[in-house]
Amino acid sequence: MKAYVFPGQGAQFTGMGKDLYENSPLAKELFEKANEILGFRITDIMFEGTAEELKETKVTQPAVFLHSVILAKNLEDFKPEMVAGHSLGEFSALVANGALSFEDGLKLVSQRALAMQKACEIKPSTMAAVLGLADNIVEEVCASIDGVVVAANYNCPGQLVISGETSAVEKACEAMKAAGAKRALLLPVGGAFHSPMMEPAREELAAAIEATTFSTPICPVYQNVTATAVSDANEIKKNLIIQLTAPVRWTQSVQQMISDGATLFTEVGPGKVLAGLIGKIDKEAVTANA
Repeated sequence: MKAYVFPGQGAQFTGMGKDLYENSPLAKELFEKANEILGFRITDIMFEGTAEELKETKVTQPAVFLHSVILAKNLEDFKPEMVAGHSLGEFSALVANGALSFEDGLKLVSQRALAMQKACEIKPSTMAAVLGLADNIVEEVCASIDGVVVAANYNCPGQLVISGETSAVEKACEAMKAAGAKRALLLPVGGAFHSPMMEPAREELAAAIEATTFSTPICPVYQNVTATAVSDANEIKKNLIIQLTAPVRWTQSVQQMISDGATLFTEVGPGKVLAGLIGKIDKEAVTANA
């Protein structure tokens, strides 16, 4: 079965999507429609902007979403049998499988980015990568620390990201090293994504998601929150709202997709991060980049 996966924040690069814009009339039309919806020329930043400009949350999330979705719409023989996206990538996956329209997907991603940015400004918070520890050890260490710190991204075995209050994350990093982690290092991010620190953003986004029409998708989406196949529009909505404060269960999602018959994973969007993670989750998995 053909599985398509969509990357999240961090995969952006200067020049992303430019070849699509220049070579595909459909891509050009969608990019221009995006400029109109967003109220600024995101294409100028995507094609010519600096890494700093691209790193702004209000730019990054729509940029990665647009590159992924427009690339998917330009693929010949795009007939997904299952989809999944990493964090922000879940929105790209939902447009690709027909659960969301292009316009609604972009509006939600833009609202999500702004809501997350606001939540980041309320209290100092951050994330850190932990390498070389079993999932349960990472969870136990987080639980032992005073303050808010949780496992946020289960990327592949031995590679987790933790998230929370800055002081708690720093303490957790020291405790992770003491517990045998190869590395525990702070990440250059704006705040504590996929943690309770995102509650204000979750509340704000919930209203926008509730007001948006979701359709029955053409194939199941393996959602970050459940790591299982979901096809019911109302359930998709509910999981999407929870997603901001809950962990991204990427390892578990990929394992479930393989268990359900995925034979080829194609990464659609900027970068090759997900294909690399899938190879670490299952050495037998066949991956490709669109």
